Amino acid sequence: MSILSWRSRAIPQAPHTDDSTAHPLALNGERMASHITSVFFTARIHGWWRRAGITSPPHQDPAALAGDYLRRQTAQAVRQYSVLDAAAAQDAANAALTQWRSVAALEVAGNVHLEVTDIDRSLAKEHALRQQAADLDHEEEMYRLAQLQRILADADLRRVWWISRFPDRFNDLEGLKTALEGLSPSNEPADDDLRGDIRNFTDRLVRAMHTPEQREVFLHALVQTLNVFGRHELATDADHWRATHDPGSPPA
Repeated sequence: MSILSWRSRAIPQAPHTDDSTAHPLALNGERMASHITSVFFTARIHGWWRRAGITSPPHQDPAALAGDYLRRQTAQAVRQYSVLDAAAAQDAANAALTQWRSVAALEVAGNVHLEVTDIDRSLAKEHALRQQAADLDHEEEMYRLAQLQRILADADLRRVWWISRFPDRFNDLEGLKTALEGLSPSNEPADDDLRGDIRNFTDRLVRAMHTPEQREVFLHALVQTLNVFGRHELATDADHWRATHDPGSPPA
């Protein structure tokens, strides 16, 4: 049963040509592998061939040469698609075939109508569900590992995590510290939203300011920015930090 029943089943016309030398050919019931090699499209290919000159093609049967070309081009195009995307696969195949192409001493063109059996469609759906489940498992595992990396790279979090997991092996914590020497924090934000990203960035920014001069420049720029935004109450607070904190101490 075709899933492309809205497409015309009328025999198509040959591409534009100035003469009547185009010879038709038809390939029916061709099984073409989808991007899942064990799941197939069924293709009906209408094609045409004509001699490109007076030279005979290096083949005893020009129609066979043309048919082989159309078959290979169709298979190459549809191999990139799932049978669940048969309309896109059909468009891609037709885009590759509808213009005259030179093949040996011939010119060849054609178009394709694809069908998908119920069995192939069911297999593709099953494969898609399995792939989706595998992708979700992978995402969960990557998230879990990112969180574990964040914990192990932070001395305080690592200590609490170790005590929670192995309360009777506290003396082994020093060995873990040595083993994790040089481990960088995870690039994954602790919070899965913009607020978490901003909070992490702010923490890194404050840690990066080591001198009173750096803090002064930062707070001055912050006050100006907040005034531009119209948040004068926040600008006043920031300005208060500049005035009240001793030189060399970080903002509260």
